[in-house]
Amino acid sequence: MERRIVVTGLGALNPLGNDVASTWKGIRNARSGITAIEHFDASALSCRIAGVVKDFSADDILDSKEARKHDRCSLFAMAASTQAVKDSGLKLDAIDPYKIGVIIGTGVGGLDTFTQACHDLFYKGANRLHPLTVPKLICNISAANVAIAFNAQGPCFPIVTACASGTDSIATASQIIKSGITDIMIAGGVDTPVTPVSLGGFCALKALSTSYNDVPETASRPFDKTRDGFVIAEGTGILVLEELSHAQKRGAKIYAELAGFGQTCDAYHMVAPEPSGKGAAAAIASALKHAGMQPEDIDYINAHGTSTPLNDPMETRAIKTVFGDHAYKLKISSTKSMTGHMIGGAGGVEAVLSVLALRDQFFPPTINYSEKDPECDLDYVPNKGVKGTIRAVLSNSFGFGGHNAVVAFKQYSA
Repeated sequence: MERRIVVTGLGALNPLGNDVASTWKGIRNARSGITAIEHFDASALSCRIAGVVKDFSADDILDSKEARKHDRCSLFAMAASTQAVKDSGLKLDAIDPYKIGVIIGTGVGGLDTFTQACHDLFYKGANRLHPLTVPKLICNISAANVAIAFNAQGPCFPIVTACASGTDSIATASQIIKSGITDIMIAGGVDTPVTPVSLGGFCALKALSTSYNDVPETASRPFDKTRDGFVIAEGTGILVLEELSHAQKRGAKIYAELAGFGQTCDAYHMVAPEPSGKGAAAAIASALKHAGMQPEDIDYINAHGTSTPLNDPMETRAIKTVFGDHAYKLKISSTKSMTGHMIGGAGGVEAVLSVLALRDQFFPPTINYSEKDPECDLDYVPNKGVKGTIRAVLSNSFGFGGHNAVVAFKQYSA
C-alpha cells in the first residue's frame, strides 16, 4: 500500500508575525509587513524597503551565549521548527531517531555572518575572523542545527534552488517518507537576505521595486499593471510531515494531506523565466499527475507572484496552459503582496499559508491590486480575502536558474 503523507505541525516567522497565528491573522486582515529598512543605512540604494521580522528573540530556544554561535538564518529555522514540532504534539524522544529527518532549504544561508566576515576581513585582517564564521554561514547548517535540537538522525540536508528551495525541500521530504526511509520529516525553507550585500546585489540586477520607497506597504503588487519589481524579505516556514498511519496511531491533529508535487527546470536563463511558462506549466501538470488529480480538482493556487514584470505574466500563462477554461474559475493569490519575497523561505511560508487556507476555507488576498494588466487576467483575489470551498490547493515556487517546484495539498479524509 502506498504510504500517504499528512501535515501535523506548522511553524513560521516572517514580516507579518513571529508565529503561525499572528502570520495568519495578518493575512486574513490583508496587512502588509513591508517597511523602510532601519537596521542598516540603505539611503544610497535605489530600493530602501524590505520585509523584516520584528522583535525576534531566540530566548525560547537557546540561552544568549549559545544563540551567539548561530546566524540569524539558523536561529529562524530552529525557532519555527520548535513551533512546528510543538504544534504536532510529537514526543520525539519516544521515536526511533533514524526515522526522523530534516530538509530545510535556503537560497543563500548565513548572510549576516558573511557580511560581518567581510567587514572584519577588510578592516581587521583575516586573522581576526570569528572562529565560527564558516559553520555559521554554510547552507546546510540550519537543517543540521534543527536535527541536533531534535535528535533527528535520519536524512538531513538543505536544498538550494534559489526561490524554489523551500518548496523543493517539502517535496523531497515527502518522497523520503513515501519511500519508507523515515516516518517524520521536518521540512521547509529559510532565508535572511535583508543585508547590504543582498539588497545591493538585487538593486544592481534591477530586480527590486524602486517606485514605492515612500509608501513601502504598497510596493509589492503582484499581477498589477503598475508592479515594478519584488520586495525582498526574510522569514521561514516549517512543516512537520508524517506518514499517515504513524499520525493516526498517536491521534495526531491532521491539517491536510500532501498529495503530490512537481519539479522541473527551464534550462533557459540564469535569472529570467522561460517566457511561455512551459517549464512552470510542466511542474504544475506533474504535481497534479503525482497527486492523482484533475485540473478541476484544484480550487486555489498560492502563486509565486513576485510582482516582477517577467514572472507574473509567465505564471499566468503557465496556469492557463494547464487549467484551460478552469483557470478562470480558480482563485489565485500572491501572499508575497503582504510578506514580501523571502527567497528560500518563501516556499515554506507559502506552504503553511496554503494549508491554513484549506483548514479555514479562506482564500488569501493579493493586496495592492489596483490596475488590471491585460497579460494577467485571472482572479487574483484582489485586496480582500474571501471565504469559499477549497478542496485542494497548489503552492508554486520558481527560482533563479529556472527551478520550478509545485506542491499539492488536499483536505484529509481517512
